[in-house]
Amino acid sequence: MASSKKKGLKSSGPKDSNLDTNDEDKTELCPGFRDVDAFVKHGFGAVLSATKASAGLPQAGDEYDFYRSFPGFQEFCESQGDKLLHCMSQIMQHHGCRSHMRDRNKLTGLEERFDLVVDSNDVILERVGILLDEADGVNRSQQPVMPAGFQPPKVVVSSWNRKGSSPSSRSETFRLLHAKNITRPQLKFKEKVDNSNTPFIPKIFIKPNAVKPLPSYFTNKQMRKERPEDLDVPAALADFIHQQRTQEHVDDMFAHPYQYELDHLTIPENLLSKPEPQMHKPVAETKLSFVDTLEDLVALNEKLCKLSEFAVDLEHHSYRSFLGLTCLMQISTREEDFIIDTLELRSEMYILNEAFTDPSIVKVFHGADSDIEWLQRDFGLYVVNLFDTHQASRALNLARHSLDHLLKHFCNVDSDKRYQLADWRVRPLPDEMVQYARTDTHYLLYIYDCVRVQLLDFNHGQPGLLQSVWNKSSSISLKKYVKPIYTEESYLELQRKQKKSFNTQQLTAFRLLFAWRDKLARQEDESTGYVLPTHMMIKISEELPREPQGIIACCNPVPPLVRQYNNELHLLVQQAREMPLLKAEIAAQKKKGLTPIKKPEVPLFGPHDTSRVSESDPPQISADGKLHALKQGMLFSEDEDVDVQKESGLVASAKITLFEESSSAAQMKARRIIESFENPFRMYLPSTDVHVNKNAKFDPSSKIFEISKRWKLQSVEQQQTELEAKKKAKQEAKEMAKKQTGNRESSNAGGKKRERVDSEVGDLTPKPSKKLMKSAEKPQKTEVTPQDSFKPFDYSQSDLKVFAGNTSKDNTQFDPNRQAHDFKRKKTPKGQKNNTGAGNRSMSYLPGKSDRGFRHNWPKR
Repeated sequence: MASSKKKGLKSSGPKDSNLDTNDEDKTELCPGFRDVDAFVKHGFGAVLSATKASAGLPQAGDEYDFYRSFPGFQEFCESQGDKLLHCMSQIMQHHGCRSHMRDRNKLTGLEERFDLVVDSNDVILERVGILLDEADGVNRSQQPVMPAGFQPPKVVVSSWNRKGSSPSSRSETFRLLHAKNITRPQLKFKEKVDNSNTPFIPKIFIKPNAVKPLPSYFTNKQMRKERPEDLDVPAALADFIHQQRTQEHVDDMFAHPYQYELDHLTIPENLLSKPEPQMHKPVAETKLSFVDTLEDLVALNEKLCKLSEFAVDLEHHSYRSFLGLTCLMQISTREEDFIIDTLELRSEMYILNEAFTDPSIVKVFHGADSDIEWLQRDFGLYVVNLFDTHQASRALNLARHSLDHLLKHFCNVDSDKRYQLADWRVRPLPDEMVQYARTDTHYLLYIYDCVRVQLLDFNHGQPGLLQSVWNKSSSISLKKYVKPIYTEESYLELQRKQKKSFNTQQLTAFRLLFAWRDKLARQEDESTGYVLPTHMMIKISEELPREPQGIIACCNPVPPLVRQYNNELHLLVQQAREMPLLKAEIAAQKKKGLTPIKKPEVPLFGPHDTSRVSESDPPQISADGKLHALKQGMLFSEDEDVDVQKESGLVASAKITLFEESSSAAQMKARRIIESFENPFRMYLPSTDVHVNKNAKFDPSSKIFEISKRWKLQSVEQQQTELEAKKKAKQEAKEMAKKQTGNRESSNAGGKKRERVDSEVGDLTPKPSKKLMKSAEKPQKTEVTPQDSFKPFDYSQSDLKVFAGNTSKDNTQFDPNRQAHDFKRKKTPKGQKNNTGAGNRSMSYLPGKSDRGFRHNWPKR
């Protein structure tokens, strides 16, 4: 029995395996792969192994050329290359692309193959994208037929645009509702929007709940209509001109109307004590009223004046308006919710000042910084006795200070922010947007109670922390709306925020585009972001397109006003391109009136390259043929060793180089002719900072440093010996003068005439030697003598023992130019040798009368 069972098990095994293989064959995606994951895994492994193998190939360059020299390697590369091209051609042919990869021209074959590969990749990736969209349920090939003028709601898909992070919850996205086909609400306003470049003046003309009366300027504002001469002038400018005419008081024009009341506001004791939180009513059981007529607004104001607190919130739109529009106001009490159409009742909203400025009524806001300014700008409304729950949240150090977090923390309500970016100008409002706006204020009074309780508990029952929140809220009520004013330097602030570095042309384009955008936005009452977004303006400024189509290419998508004023923008860009292109530091220095930065020193030098030589090296020849002496060339010149005071009167005056570019053509031609006749042997003569390397000059291990050091020490010793000789000569002269005065007195006493004895006087008062005279005169001669033109000198004939430490007869430093000049001026008598320097060898030659046109007696080598 057991054996038969085993046989049965053994016999059943192959049958089961055959069934399994048949099932696998039926469910295989492609031969050898069960599903997509196995195929992708295998393909990824193949790509990875191919990448590793390619990394082991010889690198391009010498290594590849070395292997290429072997015939076997060359044949292998050609065969593998043909296989790869054939495989790529088959893949391209499969996708319907051009696939002629082989038999190409040798010159342009590589470029043509590369273009084929790029085109094929684009086609393949496009098909991959279409297939992925179809897998996600988005079929881009089928477009529904919609009636003209119908705009479907846009769905923005992004990581920030999803509700619910848990995988079980369904992903929801925000809806951007843009009202493109509605009439602009600015056209219905009774008072035209003032976008002029003038300061903002408060709109209030009636001040309820006033402790300090309103200034006469605001109460007499209705008289503006009686001034026909100011109808075409902006309101602020017209009022200012009228006040200058009538010499009225102007100090209170821009002051806060309720500043006195807010400064003297005292919080009652019941608001600083611990309250009993009053639970909010459910939304479904709360009455909602939509206010869009003057009668409803007056009735609402009467209801609010009878309450002790109410919550307020605003909905704002800023994309299709220069200053912005307050489109909606939500007010919630303990029993009822109100939504006010502020676009319809814009000019009548000042009625609510009676309730908003009553110090006995608490107005609860959340994040009222912008709301206070919008109320002043659009309606002339002001708030007295404000409580900001955002400031309370900051005082409590909560995790987050947004209204969403407060709703979740205190009310356990998840706010729906799908309509946060909606266009609130839409009329009539959809039910979803009405519910969203209602939620912002419905729970705010209950949050106000809970926050006050926690502020007192957090401070152990003391009202100090709660009082600080009231004070901060009161300071927010004192904020004043400030209209954006355009100045010539307004663009600089935007440039600093963007952290962009422009050259002169780009900065000019940015400035012109910024001014054009601001002017057109005020004129059309559109936001600057709608006229020309900042990133597009920076793109145009950086690219500086030459054609109008280039401006369109820099904008994606193209704003309507940019397409309309494309030619005007092109003229501005062309104007910027005409600016001289300078570096940032040079442009800044020229703007400040400074001289530009010197070019870095170029170590390379050629004898005929006059652009590399400084202006102080060659002698400057004027138009009258005279030679002007500049700073003489020295063997080892250092700036700290030059006595500026001694040479200030001998060096030629500084030349103004600021207007060199404006020189005439004749002057430029003359300068080029003079430069062409420069001495080609200047490179063999000592000059400053050209032939003596600075590193070698300051390096103690170099020979040049040793020579310059010896030369300095030698000149110092020589100066000391000359000073001692002068002192001795003065002392001897004084002693001889004393002796002469004594002899005169003795001769006068004897009554005899004084006889002049030349020999005795000559013996007693020796004349100074010629060496001392030469040493005393040479320092002056080195500075007074004009600089002759340099002559070539053969250093192989010179005796270099002068650097061996012997005392030289020259005063300071070796200067062949000066020696040539001295040689020229001093005439030696016949038969007498000229002792010019150490070694009794001349270190210069006799110069001719002119530099060119005469034959010189060059020293023989």
